[in-house]
Amino acid sequence: MARSFEDIDMWKKARELVKIIYQMTKNKKFSKDFILTDQIRRAAISVMSNIAEGFERGSNTEFIQFLYIAKGSAGEVRAQLYAALDQEYLSENEFQYTRELCANVSGQISGMINYLKGSQLKGDKFNTETKALPDEPVS
Repeated sequence: MARSFEDIDMWKKARELVKIIYQMTKNKKFSKDFILTDQIRRAAISVMSNIAEGFERGSNTEFIQFLYIAKGSAGEVRAQLYAALDQEYLSENEFQYTRELCANVSGQISGMINYLKGSQLKGDKFNTETKALPDEPVS
C-alpha cells in the first residue's frame, strides 16, 4: 500500500501530464491563446491535485470522490487537446502522445476506483486501533 500520494503510479503519470502540458503551452503559437492555455493547464493540474487531495483525506469514500473529479479533469484535458490540434498548436505526434498519456491516467484512475469500491478497508480515517499516548510528564 502506498504511504503517500507520491508513491502512486497514477499520480506520477498525472505529474508527467502536467509537465508535458506546460511544455506544449509554452509554444509561441499556443501560448498566445491565453484562454485555452489557462484552461488546459488548470485541468491537468486538477488531475494531479485531486489524486493527491483524495489520498490525503484518509477515507476510501472520499478518495473515490476525488478520483472521479480527477477522471473528469482528464477528460477535459483530452477534449482541449483536440481544440489545440484543430488550431494547429500541436503536431499530430504531440497530440497522439499526450492524448494517450491522458487516456492512460484516466484508465489508471478507473482501475483505482474499482479497486477501492471492492475493498473492505475504509481508510486510515476509520482506523480504530488506539494509539498509545505519550507518558505524562512528572511534576
